[in-house]
Amino acid sequence: MSTDRQVLSSVRNAARLLKEFSSRDREFGVSELARRLELGKSTVHRLLVTLAEEHLVEQDDITGRYRLGLAIYDLGAAVATGLDLHEAVMPSMEQLRAATSETVQVAVLDGREVVYIERLDSPHTLRLFLELGRRNWAHCTGTGKCLLAYLPPHDLDRILDGWELPALTKHTITDHEVLRTELKTIRRLGFAHNTGESEVGVISVAAPIRDITGKVRASISVAGPTERIQPMLHQLELGVAEMAAATSRRLGWTNR
Repeated sequence: MSTDRQVLSSVRNAARLLKEFSSRDREFGVSELARRLELGKSTVHRLLVTLAEEHLVEQDDITGRYRLGLAIYDLGAAVATGLDLHEAVMPSMEQLRAATSETVQVAVLDGREVVYIERLDSPHTLRLFLELGRRNWAHCTGTGKCLLAYLPPHDLDRILDGWELPALTKHTITDHEVLRTELKTIRRLGFAHNTGESEVGVISVAAPIRDITGKVRASISVAGPTERIQPMLHQLELGVAEMAAATSRRLGWTNR
């Protein structure tokens, strides 16, 4: 199917409408927007009413003109947060790769999966070949278990409810109670292990990254072949936890 056939004209028009607003042009009436967009006034009015329902725009009760709504600022803050995380975590990732010569990753939780949003590859010829945006199950990865461990209890219950934990290897945890016990241990220690649970012969160590509120937003990990990771496992635990804490401090978190 071509890209043109997949585009919804109503969504495109809504996007065009929103992009008309700027720091210079903060408010518009229906007629002015219709003229700029070369659309009928009735079409523009329907778009504005729909966007207002979603709080993407709001109407001035006195003038009847429209301006951007609070939901737009929330979306902008979410984008800024993602950029802040990239800037905050990169020094820690570079230090970890320099110290270990192994692959360093950062992941966030998306339901029952982790999504890898940052990666620095190992310089070794034998290394993990991973892609940004790659997904994996949360229960069998170091980053995933770390992120599950710091969820509020009701969120963890919701994720686990009805989830038959898939076994990727013979080492994968597939029992809910065993997983819950391990998550408690991760919270106590401050780091998580994945020892051949998602891929045979691979070990990773992960630790949580907190934002200014103390909420765990992401997890940073070092991963590599068992024969290289196992001898430095204890140092990795300390190093990954230290770099996660350093990233958290750059995001404004203080451990009081």
